[in-house]
Amino acid sequence: MKMNPIMGVMMALMILSLVFAIWGIQMHAKVAAEEAKFHELQSSYFTLSKATREAAPDGAALNQKLAEIQNYPSALMELKLVGVGRILTGIYVLLFGILIALVMMPKRLAMVIKQKSK
Repeated sequence: MKMNPIMGVMMALMILSLVFAIWGIQMHAKVAAEEAKFHELQSSYFTLSKATREAAPDGAALNQKLAEIQNYPSALMELKLVGVGRILTGIYVLLFGILIALVMMPKRLAMVIKQKSK
């Protein structure tokens, strides 16, 4: 069976859109686990008294834990926003493929009518 080059492009677009959508969904699936780690890290740090936290010397594990806590929200935001972006990219690519199919329909219909009239 001979494949039309346009059909190959359509198939590639559908596969690409699925890849982006699945990639974004996987990123969103990681958010819940990462938030749980973040809350656990926060609770283990903030259960210590304020005097203990402030008395920690520079470069101590406690200060490194605080730095990790402060950097965590940006990592979570990246997972959420980039995941949504990838899902939307997948949707856009699929809609672009649909647009190509809709543009090709009249041309294809004209070819079929031309062949039938011969």
